[in-house]
Amino acid sequence: MGENKQKKRKIKLTSVGVLHFVRLGYRSILFILFAIIYIDYRLGLPKGSVLLSGAEMVSDLSETVGVRTVVLGIIWIVFMVDMILRFFPSDLESPGSQKQFSRNYIKSGKTEIVVPDNNATMLVALIWVCLNAPIGALYMAGILDVGIMILLSCAYSICDMICILFFCPFQSWFLKNKCCGSCRIYNWDYAMMFTPLFFVNSLYTWSLLGMSLLLLIRWEVTFYRYPERFSEDTNEYLKCANCTEKLCSHKKQLHKLWKDVAAFTSERRSRLRADDAESRGEVR
Repeated sequence: MGENKQKKRKIKLTSVGVLHFVRLGYRSILFILFAIIYIDYRLGLPKGSVLLSGAEMVSDLSETVGVRTVVLGIIWIVFMVDMILRFFPSDLESPGSQKQFSRNYIKSGKTEIVVPDNNATMLVALIWVCLNAPIGALYMAGILDVGIMILLSCAYSICDMICILFFCPFQSWFLKNKCCGSCRIYNWDYAMMFTPLFFVNSLYTWSLLGMSLLLLIRWEVTFYRYPERFSEDTNEYLKCANCTEKLCSHKKQLHKLWKDVAAFTSERRSRLRADDAESRGEVR
């Protein structure tokens, strides 16, 4: 009985975990709202209309006072505020982004700095550039417009939360870090999120991209100046016992569910094959 209670405590969502789910929720809502606005905007254009430039289309999308202006403004404000807050220490942020601050550096007594996933960061950066370069090329060729680029950034923002809450391909396939708390590239998220906006010539989009790049630069400068803050060997803050997120238990539960479903499906198929073979034998 005591063990069951202990397990329930372990899987209980923390305030940081709840905030991640809230972000997933409002980012999904913003994506859906902008998708509706964009589709309505495109359907309202005359046939054969030339694609507008970034600044022209953003202006055209927001010139009508009402829903369009409000949604575009909310998207800008939400992400800009999120990024500005990331520059400061907070108890409601993931340890993954907070390890850069001096107040979260708890000396372990060890002096050897080990960041095992550091060599994979350039590979991740290269892969991300290669994935987004064709998208930028399509935009420059006039095949995609600024609305698609903003939608893509909003989709990336949802994927960012999916990586934190459920499954992260960068963690599993490249970095091999134990969790988000020890992630070497945690504060690359906004720069990766707004990569499509690099190609869009608009103050609205470039201001978001610029702030995300400042966040990334600050992160990298801190890493090279204070690498001991990023290593679990030298920073006790990164130990599981000091984690304020506790999302690993939910990821483990999800992975276990996937395995259970796969095992059940495999067993079910085997039974169906056996039953089918048996019925055929009886017919003969």
